[in-house]
Amino acid sequence: MHIQTINSGFRNVSFVYSGDLSSFFLWCLFILSLVQNNVITGVYPASPSSWLFVVIAILATMYTRSDPSMGLIAKIQEHLPVSDSLSIQCRTVVSAVLFSTLLWFSLIFTMRLCLKQLLSYHGWMFEQHGKVSNTTKIWAAMVRIFSGRQPLLYSYQGSLPNLPVPTVKDTVKRYLESARPLMSDSEYERMTTLAKEFESSLGNRLQWYLKLKAMWASNYVSDWWEEYVYLRGRGPLMVNSNYYGMDFLYVTPTPIQAARAGNTLHACLLYRRKLNREEIKPSRVPVLNVPLCAAQCERIFNTTRIPGEETDSLIHWQDSEYVAVFHRGRYFRLWLYHAGRMLSPREIEQQIQRIMDDPSPPVPGEAKLAALTAGDRIPWAQARKEFFSSGVNKRSLDCIEKAAFFVALDDDEQGMRGDDPAGNLDHAFQSKFVHHLIANRINSLLHNAPIMAHVWEYVMTTDSFQLGYTEEGHCKGDVASSLPPPTRLTWDIPAECQERIERSLAVAQALADDVDFHVLPIQEFGKGAIKKCKISPDAFIQIGLQLAYYRNRGTFSLTYEASMTRLFREGRTETVRSCTSESCAFIRALEGGESKEVCRRLFRTAAEKHQHLYKMAMTGGGIDRHLFCLYLVSKYLGEESPFLKEVLSETWNLSTSQTPLQQVELFDFVNHPEYTTCGGGFGPVADDGYGVSYIIIGENMINLHISCKHSCPQTVSTFFHYHNCLATLTIIQTLSNHPGHLSNALVATQKALVTTIF
Repeated sequence: MHIQTINSGFRNVSFVYSGDLSSFFLWCLFILSLVQNNVITGVYPASPSSWLFVVIAILATMYTRSDPSMGLIAKIQEHLPVSDSLSIQCRTVVSAVLFSTLLWFSLIFTMRLCLKQLLSYHGWMFEQHGKVSNTTKIWAAMVRIFSGRQPLLYSYQGSLPNLPVPTVKDTVKRYLESARPLMSDSEYERMTTLAKEFESSLGNRLQWYLKLKAMWASNYVSDWWEEYVYLRGRGPLMVNSNYYGMDFLYVTPTPIQAARAGNTLHACLLYRRKLNREEIKPSRVPVLNVPLCAAQCERIFNTTRIPGEETDSLIHWQDSEYVAVFHRGRYFRLWLYHAGRMLSPREIEQQIQRIMDDPSPPVPGEAKLAALTAGDRIPWAQARKEFFSSGVNKRSLDCIEKAAFFVALDDDEQGMRGDDPAGNLDHAFQSKFVHHLIANRINSLLHNAPIMAHVWEYVMTTDSFQLGYTEEGHCKGDVASSLPPPTRLTWDIPAECQERIERSLAVAQALADDVDFHVLPIQEFGKGAIKKCKISPDAFIQIGLQLAYYRNRGTFSLTYEASMTRLFREGRTETVRSCTSESCAFIRALEGGESKEVCRRLFRTAAEKHQHLYKMAMTGGGIDRHLFCLYLVSKYLGEESPFLKEVLSETWNLSTSQTPLQQVELFDFVNHPEYTTCGGGFGPVADDGYGVSYIIIGENMINLHISCKHSCPQTVSTFFHYHNCLATLTIIQTLSNHPGHLSNALVATQKALVTTIF
């Protein structure tokens, strides 16, 4: 394998080619495409052709006896080297071209600076729905003018504003406000004292260092968040860090496993090719088309996480021509390119079928080898160094880690089929997220779920609606007779390493067996009905979760809701503290038997508060990332802060997140409602808490994924789901103004849903 590293001026990238002529040809095309994209992105929102327009305009002006440079062209001409081969006219033209180029770059810089300043305005987010101010209308028009046309994926990266650093005073104030409903009077008074002491002393010093970092860093949070929250975690990634995504809910496009793999892998390659060419449209906020950061897209493919005893590290290769495949305890390398072209879906199907037909058994230790990645990170780092740093094991592990991605072929059929569709769905999630991860999957995820969800939406819809299958269920296309078979990876795993594998497997198995999952699609009820009540769907669901938790546990809980900060360069996530004084007041009034009018008023107040907090988090006014960074600065300086220590040790008993459906145009819920994604989820953050993920699909469907741990007697996933359904039903009844109108249908739907749980 031949590796060459080049600094492109925008990103450090590594190019991999296998040494034959076809691969070298692909490599050269890739280089040319990368250079072209870097030029286009580098001059955006202008275009490379605009340079020629500026040059022609300057030359044309000069020939009219005018000097648009106000003497600068003559100054440039004076400093050009004297040459007998260049006439005075040629020297004038060269000087004009140089001036035009400088002017062109100056215009690009000015346009980028203007766009960056425009994108720093977030007043549009806080305006009432349907009531747009003149300021926002003018701002939106200016954004359209300076945004350019036909942007590539990374065109806006240089124009996105940096994440602002909130003031210590504002962050402390917001924190105390969020903590009030969760503390007694004495606890709140003590925390207020700690907060004020921090604000007036150590906080200002830490803030100075943080602002200093924000001056030179693209994002003052993201690199520390990635390192200390993800890479330095020494516990198992499974459940604690990884998330899962699932297939279509009601249909299986083909009963032939190899064919489904063929289309899926080919769709992944198509997405990767679009990604490499930057042909994927930049994600934007709907309606106003405000761009979102695309930095995390760079590491979707060809990326691996290397374990270390203190911290893990990420390695990214710009390209890889094969995938690693796991089937029945064996590992294979499957080349996805042949003779300078991408394999067709039918050819990939044939190669997958060859793997499935291979009768060779796994060597000792191979079948459960991936359990090393599912246990604690330190034992995996030590085993990797001791048993996989040389020889055949290193070559095989390198092959897996340098693959475009990893593919696991399961034996069990899963989905909502059979006599117990809901139970089968729970089993599918348990299998996908936990048990098969133990022995089959390589655990190394580090992306935000929405980034991978974007990939999976494309793959699923491309598989079914574009590539399709024959009547027999096979992939379409022809097969080249000269395709070499997949290569079986070989291992030499000694007895001591096999013992390490079994120990890691035991750790992972205990963690997996402790996880309780429940998944249930809510049909005939969704954002369409909620919006008719003039309520934000996200606020409706979050308050419903608060009510469900209160009924389940008899108390309120510190609640984490993930919000994105991708309005800023290299933005990732921020926390919305969903349990507020307003939501608690509504729940107390509802459970205390207050009148419907009072409860309705309190609910709307709570929903408005939640929306405000969500918008604040999106626009850089969150609480937790700022406090997290201040805490890290205090550790770097060797300072102790009782306030920060207590805040950072708080337990998130209710961890929630919405996975938005991003590419709605790829689906057709009217004509093909059965092609519905089930979304995905994650494990609980706290041992005695819940993890809740939800996806709002179309107008009439919400899928909820609830997780907790069997070891906690107070948490049961199905019981929480039951309480959540009852909470939804109660809220609908509370919001109902006309019992014979909309609410009756919704109440009937929720009652039917509750009935299905028992």
